Amino acid sequence: MVLIPHMRAFTDYLLTLFEEKRKNPKDDLVSALVQAEEAGDKLSEDELLGMVFLLLVAGHETTVNLIGNGVLALLQHPDQLQNLKEDLSLIKPAVEELLRYDGPVETSTERFAREDVAIGGTVVPRGEMVLVVLAAANRDPERFVDPDALDITRADNRHLALDKGIHHCLGAPLARMEGQIAISTLLQRMPNLQLKGTPESLSWRPGLVLRGLRGLPVVF
Repeated sequence: MVLIPHMRAFTDYLLTLFEEKRKNPKDDLVSALVQAEEAGDKLSEDELLGMVFLLLVAGHETTVNLIGNGVLALLQHPDQLQNLKEDLSLIKPAVEELLRYDGPVETSTERFAREDVAIGGTVVPRGEMVLVVLAAANRDPERFVDPDALDITRADNRHLALDKGIHHCLGAPLARMEGQIAISTLLQRMPNLQLKGTPESLSWRPGLVLRGLRGLPVVF
């Protein structure tokens, strides 16, 4: 796989960074993780790597994509953008709709059936791996009225962008707050924001799980 060399290089970088923070700790998150101790136990190298990867992917990348995808969706729907600019109190339902409409995560991580499960006339055998396509669920016409329309005032909006049950995103309240602050602040500071170029000219990052833009060129 093409990504393997990049993952290896990033892992090597982090291991070197951990060693540096052990020798010269500073007031930063990685130093705090390296020094974290409970009952004499410290995080192992694998635990440190897992935590940093989790923070970057689940705690940073997803929120970046929420903001990028959300702003793009608003720019492509000028009526909804205008409604939000005229009434910023709509920012909370707007972010929920942006999560549903074009969320930062397309599919869940792998799930495995603990027993034979019948779904929609198909039996998923015990032990079989399943990928839940969250993006498709959020556009399900049996669940949402006019699912392909962006409506920042949508009331019944129990989407799955932040997953559900035991897999519900632990950082969901923070992600929502960051999205609300970032998008509302952007619209206040740049009320004439417009997309530079066409939507077809935009480039999306590859992958099955995360959905995000490589960049969002705008004029203001």
